[in-house]
Amino acid sequence: MTCKSWCVFVSLASAVLLSLGTASGQRQNEPPKNVAGIPVNYDEALVGNYTLPDPLVLSSGKRVRDKQTWYGKRRPEIVRLFEEQQFGRSPGRPAGMSFDVFDKGTPALGGKAIRRQVTIYFSRDKSGPKMDLLIYLPAGARKPVPVLLNLSFTANANTVDDPGIKPGEVWGRDKKRVPAPQGSGFGKLDVLPFLASGIGVATVYYGDIDPDFLGGIPQGVRALYLKPGQTEPAPDEWGAIAAWGWGLSRALDYFETDRGVDAKRVAIFGASRLGKTVLWAGARDTRFALVIASCSGEGGAALSRRNFGETVKHLTAPTRYPYQFAADYQKLADRPNESPVDAHMLLALIAPRPLLLQTGDTDLWSDPKGEFLSAVAAGPVYRLLGAEDLGTDEMPPAGRPILHTLGYYMHAGGHGTIPSDWGQFLKFMQMHFHPQPPGA
Repeated sequence: MTCKSWCVFVSLASAVLLSLGTASGQRQNEPPKNVAGIPVNYDEALVGNYTLPDPLVLSSGKRVRDKQTWYGKRRPEIVRLFEEQQFGRSPGRPAGMSFDVFDKGTPALGGKAIRRQVTIYFSRDKSGPKMDLLIYLPAGARKPVPVLLNLSFTANANTVDDPGIKPGEVWGRDKKRVPAPQGSGFGKLDVLPFLASGIGVATVYYGDIDPDFLGGIPQGVRALYLKPGQTEPAPDEWGAIAAWGWGLSRALDYFETDRGVDAKRVAIFGASRLGKTVLWAGARDTRFALVIASCSGEGGAALSRRNFGETVKHLTAPTRYPYQFAADYQKLADRPNESPVDAHMLLALIAPRPLLLQTGDTDLWSDPKGEFLSAVAAGPVYRLLGAEDLGTDEMPPAGRPILHTLGYYMHAGGHGTIPSDWGQFLKFMQMHFHPQPPGA
């Protein structure tokens, strides 16, 4: 391995560990007691008392009693609050965006798939930020198919063993784009079970949209929207998570032009910080039909008012991930109880669409119980809109899924996904999308 390749490999490995939010001690069931100089609590007795804001009460104090008031008043109000308090405001579809379908439909994976590859240019300047989208559709499909869109920590060429995939680039340790290392096992997707069920699989590399490091704004899509003299977004404008979610919406823009894809049945999946991303993407863009968020934790599905595991203060510490959120989010570091929103309201924004939260029982840093309680608290909105909630307020043990419209599944293990999780994801999509196997 050359020095350059090794440096890239080390960079990716470091990014993986950071993205999983784990330290080596945590992987051995000894979670870190102090992160960025900030103590971490793992004792339920020390969580403290808290009161969650009611998602069905308007800021004026009036109760939401019908769908019209939810969609017309309360939902837009909550979206605006999350923009102001946490993720930041994002622009809409760029006028200068274009699609280059450079692989229009090649038989792949032993004849089981039709592969497409698309470069999505975010502006008229094709030397600027762009995103490569890799798509596999079931061979023999007789009509447009649902698709699982994966937001990946690695380049497309590393996700599937297919020599026909365009070699990609990743961000190296020196914060420059370099060729993706070959042979990496991280981020692999087993697409065949989905294809056999009549579901397509697509993936994009989050680094194509915006870098995942401090100081990366000039090198990502957010730089396209800076005003003259502006070097970074305003305090209430988008952080990296909102940018990554914005990129998922641009992939959906392409799907709406692809006759092989049923753009009304597109699910999004992401893990860790990308779990936070798909929650926010699904909350903002109601075209996404289903959301699967893995171990999204603090800033995602876990309740911020619970002093357990990672907190807003950990997230926004200067040496950690402040760039992933609106700068104004740091104001809540020491007072999350004063926020007008919490994670249950983020989940409620996805209602009545299917949402599955996947966690791990030893991933204390991400607070799996906090994610479950958040889903319970989002239940009234699901019920108001005529959808199934969890159906219980008792947290299930590891290995026992709740697969309603609002779902929760906790594996035995730590942060991220394990192979058995994907079977639950497929089952959840089959329940709600009712795909037709190829040839059926």
